Amino acid sequence: MIPIQEISTLNAGDCFRIFSREWKQLDQALHFHEVIELNLMVNAKGARRIIGANQEEVNDQELILIGSNLAHGWTNGKCRSKAIKEVTLQFHKDLFDDRFLNWNQSADLKALLEKSKQGILFSQETAVQIASLLTNLSEQAGFASIIELMSILNVLANAEGTKSLSNAAPELEGSKTQGNRIAKVIDHMHAHYSLPVTLLEVSQLAGMPETSFSRFFKHHTGSTFIDSLHEIRLGHVCQLLVDTTMAIADIAYKCGFSNMANFNRIFKSKKGCTPKEFRDANIGKSVLL
Repeated sequence: MIPIQEISTLNAGDCFRIFSREWKQLDQALHFHEVIELNLMVNAKGARRIIGANQEEVNDQELILIGSNLAHGWTNGKCRSKAIKEVTLQFHKDLFDDRFLNWNQSADLKALLEKSKQGILFSQETAVQIASLLTNLSEQAGFASIIELMSILNVLANAEGTKSLSNAAPELEGSKTQGNRIAKVIDHMHAHYSLPVTLLEVSQLAGMPETSFSRFFKHHTGSTFIDSLHEIRLGHVCQLLVDTTMAIADIAYKCGFSNMANFNRIFKSKKGCTPKEFRDANIGKSVLL
């Protein structure tokens, strides 16, 4: 599965963003972003969590700290709940500069942020404690909210019973040159998913004939080029279905699908439901707490 790059709406002028979403069915695209994310999932027992190279079943309540650009996502798995709540706190990866982190008093925080690059699962006790602090944070403003954020990070930095989730991110097979070729193509697909992207175009980008490139791409990613492009586009489609009220046709065209009949067929084939059914099944409102 190829992760999509998500652009956080955290403003450059704010140090953090906190919001909640409710889900009747979890179907998040595997994604990554530059911001560091603390994610509290409630009433999601049986759901499937992917953090980097790690995949596990979710407990009823769990708390995860996800480092910058670490791929992650949640799917419904065996979860039967129709009232899943997700609370997310995001802050800039450069919120603390090297000088601050190198102070003796910041050693625990520095270790926490370093460890977050692998993803951290916290204990149930810590999750309960942080849930209360997140509520407090949502009720604060100005400098008081920064103090509350620091309190949360202090609890996390000193928490016991933590678990690193992904020892290493999955790597593409083959030589560094082959990996660079694939990375260049995938970056191109992410950057131009809303436009027509052809096999000829990406083959030329990789410096290979079309037939050779098709075999090369599938060997190194496990998916065909067109399936991967559909996956990237559908990831953005699902995000817009959940987080906006845009018309479905407008979303399809915005995400690179030029034919509605083809879009509906691909969506149902990949997601097992129509775009409208997907939207109706997911509340997923990005509402500031």
